[in-house]
Amino acid sequence: MSTPSPSAAQAIRILLIEDHAIVRAGLRMLINSQPGMCVVGEAADRNDALLSAASMQPDIVLLDLDLGGQLSLDLIPGLLASARGARIILLTGVRDSAVHRQAVRLGAMGLVLKEKAVEVLFQAIEKVQAGEVWLERSLLAEVLGDLTRAREPQPEDRARAKQATLTEREREVIALIGEGLKNQQIAERLYISETTVRHHLTSIFNKLGLSDRLELLLYAYRHGLARPHP
Repeated sequence: MSTPSPSAAQAIRILLIEDHAIVRAGLRMLINSQPGMCVVGEAADRNDALLSAASMQPDIVLLDLDLGGQLSLDLIPGLLASARGARIILLTGVRDSAVHRQAVRLGAMGLVLKEKAVEVLFQAIEKVQAGEVWLERSLLAEVLGDLTRAREPQPEDRARAKQATLTEREREVIALIGEGLKNQQIAERLYISETTVRHHLTSIFNKLGLSDRLELLLYAYRHGLARPHP
């Protein structure tokens, strides 16, 4: 297990779960070289992963999908229970979309393919920490389709009552999220600050009874508050 740097309290605190020591060392050096990010713990197997998550309480868990030659999907619920408030990003070379969808259903908020540039990983960490979902558009469409088919629809009168509490600005934010815009892009489009965008999202989640951006996308598409961006 690594020792946090003095700046760890101000940085995004990251737990690495990867069974290859050389890969862990490389990720640790890359992440610790990035301003605003700090590796606060490492684990090479399932038991250490859960113990480290509970003791370190990281902001982000960077989880190798192929851990010890087996898929680590079963770890996701335990990690979320052990590290309250943590968000999980999968780092993987596995390109099976069914596995990716299952990971999202279990609670992963992001997925980065190992073939991507390290800058993509940094972006994913920042966006997921900000409460956004980091998925390729094709995977997001598949996940939304799965969730739409699996989730019971709300009674229409109850849904309409919730939607009636939304302000016009909140409806604009929802529509822009449906177009695939990130917080900074929404702020620029509406001439407001990113902080204001985050406040609008918090209000929207509370009013609609939703917990994250992915659920909001699903809700908005199903109820006509947004249209899937081509």
